[in-house]
Amino acid sequence: MYAIAIDLGTTTLAASLIDCANGERLAVSGALNPQRRFGADVISRLDAAVNSAELQMEMTALIRAELRRIGQGLCDTASIAWSDIRKVAIAGNPAMQHILLGLVLQSLAFPPFRPLYTDGTHLKAADLDWDGCADIYLFPMPGGFVGGDTVAFVYGLVKAGSRGKGQESKGQGSRVKGQEEAFGLTLPLDPCPLTLTPALCLDIGTNGEIALITEELIWATSAAAGPAFEGGNLSCGMAALPGAISSVLIEGERLRLQVIGDGQPSGICGSGAIEAITELLRCNILEVGGRLRGADEIDSNLASRVIDYRGANAFVLHRDAERLILLSQDDIRQLQLAKAALRAGIDVLAQRSCIQCHALKDVILTGSFGAVLKAGWLKTIGIFDESMVQTSRFTPEGVLAGVELAVAGKEGFSAVEELAARFRVVPLSGTPLFETLFMRHIDFSHNRFDSSDSLS
Repeated sequence: MYAIAIDLGTTTLAASLIDCANGERLAVSGALNPQRRFGADVISRLDAAVNSAELQMEMTALIRAELRRIGQGLCDTASIAWSDIRKVAIAGNPAMQHILLGLVLQSLAFPPFRPLYTDGTHLKAADLDWDGCADIYLFPMPGGFVGGDTVAFVYGLVKAGSRGKGQESKGQGSRVKGQEEAFGLTLPLDPCPLTLTPALCLDIGTNGEIALITEELIWATSAAAGPAFEGGNLSCGMAALPGAISSVLIEGERLRLQVIGDGQPSGICGSGAIEAITELLRCNILEVGGRLRGADEIDSNLASRVIDYRGANAFVLHRDAERLILLSQDDIRQLQLAKAALRAGIDVLAQRSCIQCHALKDVILTGSFGAVLKAGWLKTIGIFDESMVQTSRFTPEGVLAGVELAVAGKEGFSAVEELAARFRVVPLSGTPLFETLFMRHIDFSHNRFDSSDSLS
């Protein structure tokens, strides 16, 4: 029997074909979410959908058709008939799952910002306008903007840890060529096991999900980080596709860029933007408050890379006859807002769970901002402190790995439901503590305070 696992992301989609007999991943693929034209983030899409039933129907039809297309592509790659797919499991944030199902969105778009229901959903292929006879399962949505993707991420970590299987994922394994390689997906993948608690899980993307795992409960929240970490809303931003600058190093007075696909750069993805900021901070070109210094304030040839862009300073990363790729002052501000929201969300969960950040035994990162995200970068820009850096690791496909373990499991999805029941969702919107911490973390300076200070 064969199954398909799907990570239904706001920006990117990832899917894999699984042989349920042995849990082997037979094929993997990725694509951009076709709903992007309705808005780069969840809030924009919800706003468009609740103001136009026609637009919501179009979003629903688009995502159903795209997931079906990806599924057929996986089958073609593995020479398997679509009719042989008996199970499909899908995990996304509540907005993405609601739109997929064509549900009323008012309860998510307006207070109290809750999904219509929290349990997992069992469907037939026809319910999504698909042919075939597959049983379809959508992951539980614990509440607020904490959805099936967070449950899947945590489930994968807990399940792999309980089996004592898997190693830290560093993008190893045989590369899948073409589109799969472009999205940084690997074949095969061992889940990154969770063996120690308390643990912090971060899915750093447009919806910024955070989960703090204790022995009894899983405290979770969603920080509206916006699309900057995935290259969205940046002047020259793009998803982690061929042509995206994924790494920026300043060596003396020269820049060394890494580009996905090793071709000419077309833009910059999230990982490249984050590393660029850490390098500009290190070289004192960027102030801790987020101000990009002017050319007359820089005592090196790097000053020639600072130009005026729309009335403010910008740092040129690449320039040729066809394009100019830069990091603008507004781009830096977008990343400041995103990182402040994430760190403030972490601290709110730490307070609610009565666990200080320096007591964390494990910190696991995932997301679709690029091939890798180094913990040291997150310390430099002010999301992590030193203790979190020492216990952190990165897995590039945390959500997809969790969906795979669930869809290939012998016990069905009962274990997923049991895990979801342990979630306690902490809303951030309108919370005075979050707003205070957000402003405290707006600067890039990570040395002004430590994790225990942030909770006082």
